[in-house]
Amino acid sequence: MEDSEIIGLYFNRDEKALAETAAKYGAFCLTIALNISRSREDAQECVNDAYLQAWNAIPPQRPDHLGAWLGRVVRNNAYNLWTKNHRQKRCAGMEELLHELADCIPSPVTVEREIEEQELTEVINTWLASLRKKDRILFVRRYWNGEAVNALAKEVGISAAAAAKRLYRLRRELKATLEKEGYSL
Repeated sequence: MEDSEIIGLYFNRDEKALAETAAKYGAFCLTIALNISRSREDAQECVNDAYLQAWNAIPPQRPDHLGAWLGRVVRNNAYNLWTKNHRQKRCAGMEELLHELADCIPSPVTVEREIEEQELTEVINTWLASLRKKDRILFVRRYWNGEAVNALAKEVGISAAAAAKRLYRLRRELKATLEKEGYSL
């Protein structure tokens, strides 16, 4: 079923919308949540919460890309649950991702936080758009979806070391771009 048809079901308040959403995007959403939470139960909870959020948000919202919208909701749910569960602990999953990006993403704690976040988003989106498709997919799947380097390398057909090196170079490029745009890191 097409996204527009699924969204139409939400607008009609037809419960079939949830089943169609799960059929089309369930595995995608579960993968994102698992990559962050590392727990099947927590991941399933995040996905179920995302379905509830979709039911409550659509209407009035009408996402242009339902899959991307759900992916963002699931990712945010998983990150929030991970943070709640690991306030005093260290965990390999999200901790590793945040550590890798720590030296190239500035802290948004300023008076102009909201404006700076919008500007930062635009700079990052422009940088991502300038990348080769293969690099952009690698970067987004690693740092947005939280996929493991080994799995990405296998899928792309390169060694894990080569993928890690490519991701390191991409992070360096992002850092240089942000510094050029005036962001202090």
